[in-house]
Amino acid sequence: GQSRAYLALLRNVREVSASSANVLITGESGTGKELVARAIHFSSPRSQEPFVSVNCMALNPGVLESELFGHEKGSFTGAVAMRRGRFEQASGGTLFLDEVGELTPELQVKLLRVLQERRFERVGGSEEIEVDIRIVAATNKDLMPLVQAGTFREDLYYRINPMTLNLPPLSERVEDIPLIVRDVLNRMGGEGVRCTESAMNALMRYPWPGNIRELRNVLIRALSLCQDNQITLTDLPSELRQQAVAESA
Repeated sequence: GQSRAYLALLRNVREVSASSANVLITGESGTGKELVARAIHFSSPRSQEPFVSVNCMALNPGVLESELFGHEKGSFTGAVAMRRGRFEQASGGTLFLDEVGELTPELQVKLLRVLQERRFERVGGSEEIEVDIRIVAATNKDLMPLVQAGTFREDLYYRINPMTLNLPPLSERVEDIPLIVRDVLNRMGGEGVRCTESAMNALMRYPWPGNIRELRNVLIRALSLCQDNQITLTDLPSELRQQAVAESA
């Protein structure tokens, strides 16, 4: 990207990377929060240590607790061996907690204890395990209303966001779309594929509620449909074609 919003984001990433403080990344779904988290880690003094990620919304609370903290053999049905959790795996490096606003109150308490004391116990265990870890959390929600409603702990909120980065939606980075299109196509093996002017105009006029993730999915579809290494307007979904026709009328 070369837009003002993107360049400002890069400056903020550089500033945040030099610190050891926890970071909260906010922004709409599909704006690339995990990519920014990785950029922070690999630009930081912890870059040679592990980067470990977990999606707090993808797992039910019981599984997520074991995923985060690990478990001892026999601690529950199916626990046939000791397992190290993500906190242990990330020790010395960075743990990325995606969709942190989805944590249950019980897991919020346990996370807060780890952030305060840098130690925890595996599920079913009694031994305290010390970790040196940086938390980068992400959410597409505004956490403050959740704090005010009592569903997200205020003390945890301030622990995870001494530094905050807000990712701009793709609709505020329209001039970056051609560069993103080229990058996505190259990554998918479409190095020689080009967009016609009408197709690119349609891509730049569409509001992209799903942001870069939605754009990527559209390009995957278009790449499978296009002929002669050229993505045309007819290779794009109907909603993009209809908007392009409406705006040109």
